[in-house]
Amino acid sequence: MVIPLTNQMLLIILSYVNRINKVPKESGQAGPTWAYLLFKGNIVAIDFSIEAQGVAVITINRPEARNALDQQHYDLLSDAWRTVRDDDNIKVAIITGAGNQAFCAGADLKTFLAAPPSLAALMRTQDSQLLNRGLEIWKPVVAAVNGYCVGGGMTLLLATDIRVSAEHARFGLSEVQRGAFPANGGTQRISQQLPHAIAMEILLIGDQFDAQTASRWGLVNQVVASQDVMPAARAYALRLAANAPLAVQAAKELAVRSRDVDLATGLRMEQLFLRLLQDSNDIKEGAAAFSEKRPPQFQGQ
Repeated sequence: MVIPLTNQMLLIILSYVNRINKVPKESGQAGPTWAYLLFKGNIVAIDFSIEAQGVAVITINRPEARNALDQQHYDLLSDAWRTVRDDDNIKVAIITGAGNQAFCAGADLKTFLAAPPSLAALMRTQDSQLLNRGLEIWKPVVAAVNGYCVGGGMTLLLATDIRVSAEHARFGLSEVQRGAFPANGGTQRISQQLPHAIAMEILLIGDQFDAQTASRWGLVNQVVASQDVMPAARAYALRLAANAPLAVQAAKELAVRSRDVDLATGLRMEQLFLRLLQDSNDIKEGAAAFSEKRPPQFQGQ
């Protein structure tokens, strides 16, 4: 007897495969995995792999639609982000898009307009959390922007830490030109990360701008040729992965939380976090490596 596979069954199977398709933690590297499901006869894909030195690579794989995200892709992307958060083998993540035309064009407007969430679903604030909506990931995230980075793609970018852009990439928050506004942190982070006048121009007018302008405004760290985007992103990721994981995550959390607390509270949090790290194996390894003039071998412990 042939039992038809539902989407939920496929997700359960793939979740199990992802768990067993990993080598022991002491090896420091996990094997490649792919997350996908069948939806109305089509393959819906978010590619996920863990490379050397604990670098995870997430690829939004829908190039025929400029890597736009419908609900199925959002759900899989949420699964990928939770894996980054929870897997101690992972030290840093790279997020990119398939092909060379788009990083991510944001939400798929056809499905977004056709299926607004119910009021009951709106109350479930912990469902399908994302990097840019509710999910706390203190491991550093590098964006490899290989083309259009607009709408929800740009709100995703704003939730990353280090950003490499292709020379031909285009940026923008154009939702107001479509009758909506950029959610998932778009209205919140743009004004935190850019001067007010620039942020309001991007947010309220909605025009696109090029990679050189993004660099001049401080929205991206580096602009490179198209073929150099992933190598440059990996170079950043390896430098991040070489540092002490607990210290890197503590520094990121303190910096992000500083936006919501007063200076006195932030200074006190620094003292407490530093005291915790003083008992870690990593800080002992860092001191020993410095004394012995060798590269440190941090374990995140």
